[in-house]
Amino acid sequence: MYRGVVPVGFGSDAIGGVINIVTPKRQRRWFVDASYSYGSFNTHKSYVNFGQTLANGFKYEINAFQNYSDNNYWIDAPVENFETGSYNRTKLEHVQRFNDTYHNEAIVAKAGFVNKPWADRLLVGFTYSHMYKEVQTGVRQEIVYGQKHRHGHSLMPSIEYGKRNLFTRGLDVAFNANYNRDIAVNVDTASYKYNWRGETQRLNSPGEQSYQHSQANNNNWSGTFTANYRLGEQHLFTFNDVLNAFNRSNENLLTTPPSQDEFSKITTKNIVGASYRYMPHTKVNISAFGKQYHQYVSGPMATSSAQDSYERTSRTVDYFGFGAAGTWFMPLGFQLKASYEKAYRLPSIEEMFGDEDLEMGDISLKPESSHNINLNLSYNRTFGTNIVYAEAGFVYRDTHDYIQRNILSLSGGKSAATYINYGKVKTIGVSVSARWSWSKWISLGGNFTQMNVRDNMPTAMGSTAPNLGYKQRMPNLPYMFADSDVNFYWHDLGKKGNVLTLTYDNQYTHKFCYYSSNLGSNSDEYMVPNQFAHNLTLSYALCNGRYNISFECRNFTDARLYDNFSLQKAGRAFYGKVRVYFGN
Repeated sequence: MYRGVVPVGFGSDAIGGVINIVTPKRQRRWFVDASYSYGSFNTHKSYVNFGQTLANGFKYEINAFQNYSDNNYWIDAPVENFETGSYNRTKLEHVQRFNDTYHNEAIVAKAGFVNKPWADRLLVGFTYSHMYKEVQTGVRQEIVYGQKHRHGHSLMPSIEYGKRNLFTRGLDVAFNANYNRDIAVNVDTASYKYNWRGETQRLNSPGEQSYQHSQANNNNWSGTFTANYRLGEQHLFTFNDVLNAFNRSNENLLTTPPSQDEFSKITTKNIVGASYRYMPHTKVNISAFGKQYHQYVSGPMATSSAQDSYERTSRTVDYFGFGAAGTWFMPLGFQLKASYEKAYRLPSIEEMFGDEDLEMGDISLKPESSHNINLNLSYNRTFGTNIVYAEAGFVYRDTHDYIQRNILSLSGGKSAATYINYGKVKTIGVSVSARWSWSKWISLGGNFTQMNVRDNMPTAMGSTAPNLGYKQRMPNLPYMFADSDVNFYWHDLGKKGNVLTLTYDNQYTHKFCYYSSNLGSNSDEYMVPNQFAHNLTLSYALCNGRYNISFECRNFTDARLYDNFSLQKAGRAFYGKVRVYFGN
């Protein structure tokens, strides 16, 4: 996990950090890895992965998995009274979700060559996936749907290439590319509306949110090229180019034959980065970088307030960002890190184009721009069989054109999510974490984070009037959270190579308001309350990890947990899992 400046090699326009998930690249002559889990809410997960690498360097790998859940957990929600058409938001009823089944299935196949003079790794792949999801709620929990759903599938060919010391010693290159053809169908044709008790009332016109049976045809091309050139032991040059191209065309399946929207939704995003890292010795390294951001957007824009007439619009933006970072490994186990960047975050596909259902995009969104400063001090020492780690961090971020997700009220008591550029936002945050482990028996740790994301607009947007939310926390953002865990290990239990692990962990999120805090903080109706979840996991690995069995209880105190805008998560849940691994 990278906090602060995102290294150029990732080719990302993320601001504030990135999580880098690294898949295994080790060479195994053959292997089979399979698992199955079952748990609360009729949840099933299964996975199998097998492959082989031959002596001549030919390699293949096949991975298949599925997920299924009824998601029929209990929540507490206000229930609409069909006679009055109103909600008593002070009276919550304990009700069960009933239109939230989800399942997806996928198979991934890769084949190619490894450890060849012309390539360390050259693989071509193909992925097929299928998805079905019932839509239980809108963007607010008081809204409930009884028949609304969506389904779709995806076809994705891919290629992966990597070579160290290409043409000359010290030059390493990597290239990844894929094309994703994704079909998503939204179905909202019910003639009845539902409340949380499952009661129904006939609608004047069909459609629980908006009458539709539509298909979105999404085409997404993605390519990443990275080159690293190491000059001696002290100098490293990195070049990275990431290109993403997206096209969506929509079809109305309610007509015969299906009719297609007049204008497609198109965006192309290209981020080019270059960096230089200087490492005078193993204790210090300093880097500087620059990034060129480019985005082209084209699509329909409404020309009337009734949004019944559209015309094609397009725009192109280009920006240049830069920054620097440094690390010093100090005496006595301390490490100091500091970074600064002038960065941009380009609006995402969903933010610009929505999801053709509950998310309404805005094609005119501008990129976020920000000045970011990050400082971090850590300590890591080993005392005999004790290992101690501690870390403290500080972040400052001055953001312009902040992309904010809001709720828009629609006619008929319905609502959808929208995105806007909010002029100025200032972030000051601190985080502290610590971990201690003793021998091979116990480890414990935790962290605390507070992120003050404040409205920094003295006047209201588009006006000279004072801004009532000035210096208040930005809405619908948790700003204080913490977590901790403790792990107990019992090695060689029953037989040498076996390990029994007992883990307790928790997560705390402080209450926050999903409107401007000085406008809504006095009413519980606008607050997401404090949340404190506790989890227990017991796992037993046998024969050096060849066989594994685990049991887990999530949220064992059955606390009320929420997402943004008070969408309630599942309560207490139990899961069991078995896994086997064979290979070398």
